[in-house]
Amino acid sequence: MKQLLLVLLLVSLTIQAQSQERKRAREYGIRIGVLPTGPLNAITDVAGVRVGHTTLIQGDAVRTGVTAIVPHPGNVFQQKVPAAVYVGNGFGKLAGSTQVQELGVLETPIVLTNTLGVGTALNAVVEYVLRQPGNETVQSVNALVGETNDGALNDIRGRHVTAPHVLAAIEQAQAGPVAEGNVGAGTGTVCFGFKGGIGTASRVVPAALGGYTVGVLVQTNFGGVLQINGAPVGQALKQFYLSQQLRDPADGSCMIVVATDAPLEARNLERLAKRAMLGLAKTGGIVANGSGDYVVAFSTHPGGRVPYGPTAMTQTTTTLTNEALSPLFLAVIEATEEAIINSLFRAETMQGKQRIEALPLDKVLKILKQHHAR
Repeated sequence: MKQLLLVLLLVSLTIQAQSQERKRAREYGIRIGVLPTGPLNAITDVAGVRVGHTTLIQGDAVRTGVTAIVPHPGNVFQQKVPAAVYVGNGFGKLAGSTQVQELGVLETPIVLTNTLGVGTALNAVVEYVLRQPGNETVQSVNALVGETNDGALNDIRGRHVTAPHVLAAIEQAQAGPVAEGNVGAGTGTVCFGFKGGIGTASRVVPAALGGYTVGVLVQTNFGGVLQINGAPVGQALKQFYLSQQLRDPADGSCMIVVATDAPLEARNLERLAKRAMLGLAKTGGIVANGSGDYVVAFSTHPGGRVPYGPTAMTQTTTTLTNEALSPLFLAVIEATEEAIINSLFRAETMQGKQRIEALPLDKVLKILKQHHAR
């Protein structure tokens, strides 16, 4: 009898946990923007893009990790992709950004981690590139590593991220659905005073305009006055920057990674990256003084690849005209906004150095319904 009761209790707890699982915004009927999503509504809807996470949750205060975004399945150093960086606010450490800005190409996976883990991650990415077949004579590697400061939850001074953690995130990166919330580089982050994390989304432009896909992945650790699909959620919850309680200090950072299969060169990728900041603004982010807000954008289109060892002095590439960019601008704004909201919806309450509550979805859904936002 006791065994039967125990089984029934375990079944009940399992059903309860499943029913309480936090879902993505779209699964609650929230439709942000007008463009359709890709099949997964993720950055991996851009063919060839892979994402990997290493999550570190140890003891009472280690709450951190690594997220890697790999642009294509081949040797990225040998077949570089067009890329650009846009700085919304430069209070941060985006290692490798100046060479991307100068040459307009990305030659390694993009790695995201915590602020004091950037040096370790940089060395690990270099190690990864040097040991890839075909790179035996390479003597210079421009690793691209971004960060946000997860010190509110994580023992950041302990510098718990190691090279094997970074290599694992890169080597385990895969296509398909992307884990969100308290995973990888989003394990210890805080957003709008609630638990932040990793979020992703995608948009597809109409076939008549190219049918291109834009995918976005974010690491959210910033603040402001939260809005969801236009509804004043932060105000309704009485938790926002400059509220009486000042429960959201607004400082932090947001890393935004944009991928597209559209044939874009570095100049127009930078224009695309700039529009991603509009998506952040639509969520109520204010890009505070102490917030490092960066966008890295790259194109996977084969016609734009740049070989490491060119055999000629000139190269012919395929690129969209300026006039063809506007649909992609809308796509990246919508995808960035939804990726940020997904990071909040999927994140769960976490206890680390302190306790950070997850966004209260029951209250939020009522607020959205009141404002006809779902």
